Amino acid sequence: MTERQLAKLLRDVRAGRVPIGDAVERLRALPFEDLGFAKIDTHRELRTGFPEVIYCEGKTVEQVLLIARRVRDHHRFALATRCSPEICNAVKEEFPDAVCHEIARIVVIGKPRRPSSRARPVAVVTAGTADVPVAEEAAVTAETMGCRVERIFDVGVAGLHRLLVHRDKLAKARVIIVIAGMEGALASVVGGLVSAPVVAVPTSVGYGASFHGLSALLAMLNSCAAGVAVVNIDNGFGAGYFAALLARGERKT
Repeated sequence: MTERQLAKLLRDVRAGRVPIGDAVERLRALPFEDLGFAKIDTHRELRTGFPEVIYCEGKTVEQVLLIARRVRDHHRFALATRCSPEICNAVKEEFPDAVCHEIARIVVIGKPRRPSSRARPVAVVTAGTADVPVAEEAAVTAETMGCRVERIFDVGVAGLHRLLVHRDKLAKARVIIVIAGMEGALASVVGGLVSAPVVAVPTSVGYGASFHGLSALLAMLNSCAAGVAVVNIDNGFGAGYFAALLARGERKT
């Protein structure tokens, strides 16, 4: 239930259009609906401003579909992450309005928020093309939460001139998400160029001693640039969500 839906329900009760007993039944699903294998947090959008997100890895197709139905019963859209091709196809068959973002492994069901044309964008920057799947997970998440996104891909430190031609775009961004594997140096470089907060995402891209992203994670945590926050390895969703919260905070001020 959203804040708008709750306010409408209360107005309808006050006006006598909805009996108190019916209103109680509608509110009974707060704060969650128990499906046995999952407890759907129907109260989350009211608390945080965004519905519960469906994490698909480890779930069967049937479980994902049932959770998606319940989320859509309470909200105008649903976001599912880490979707396999099988889950993508099943969701699109079940929900005609679903959009599958294959590279991001995300499915969006329903109508997400529209970005404000006046709001400054969230810039999503990658060191290399191999980082794009994580970057797209971040970008699609931020877009679904109502942000404009500016994508700047393949501008790693091995060819720093590729990044510097985008300095104007970086300067206009409200938040910058930097995705890099290997030594993870790009986050520090970007952090030293801009006044916006930087969300660094280490990826598991790299040769043997990268330790599946651990090298990039430790390098980003030890960044000498101020204003850099770090999420977990390959956590594009977490970066996109956090960046959207920062951008939303600007719109409220």
